[in-house]
Amino acid sequence: MSSNLKIFIQFSLFLLSICSLSCSGNDDDNKYKKDSLTTFIRKETKKEPDEKYQRPPIVNIVDTVTAKMIIIYTKDSAANFERISLKLGKIYGAKLPAYLKKNKLKIIGPPMAWYKKQKAPYFFEAGIPINKKGTKSIAGVQIREIKAGKAVIAHFYGPFQQLPLGYDAVKEWIKDNNKTLAGSPYETYVTDPVDKNGKQVDPYKIKTDIIFPIK
Repeated sequence: MSSNLKIFIQFSLFLLSICSLSCSGNDDDNKYKKDSLTTFIRKETKKEPDEKYQRPPIVNIVDTVTAKMIIIYTKDSAANFERISLKLGKIYGAKLPAYLKKNKLKIIGPPMAWYKKQKAPYFFEAGIPINKKGTKSIAGVQIREIKAGKAVIAHFYGPFQQLPLGYDAVKEWIKDNNKTLAGSPYETYVTDPVDKNGKQVDPYKIKTDIIFPIK
């Protein structure tokens, strides 16, 4: 089993475990070109973190360039955060792997997601980068291409529930540096959220990249 596929499956199981608890990756930086500017941010914001997590996240913002990618994805919605976890688990663990198997394709990067907004109800697209386009379709699975281009990326270390703080940090950076958006932001789940023994990793050691395309 390839390391990317292993991370992909473990991430799906991790998301399902989040939902179960609520209801009762290896770094892949090589896909980005060398950073041109790095700013380290670690500060409190006006938004209060989840009661379960009293520490603020660490957000490292870079002005860089992303590589061209081919993505398979599917659209869905969720009424709350717990439902997102459940649905992403099914998408990453079953629906998209079925397309990969049918077309004999390879995963070349971590899982990704686009969110229309950062509060409920959530409307999102969940996908993965692949080595080439498939020719055999599966209902609900679509293909898109992302062109290489400039981007501002927040390397976010913290619980998924605190991700909106990362979005706020990038928006503030873009405003302060007079940058212009060139597309919808998206997330990539870089770090494997479970270790080799299947135990959950400290959420403050899990890396999620929040990517804002810019002109």
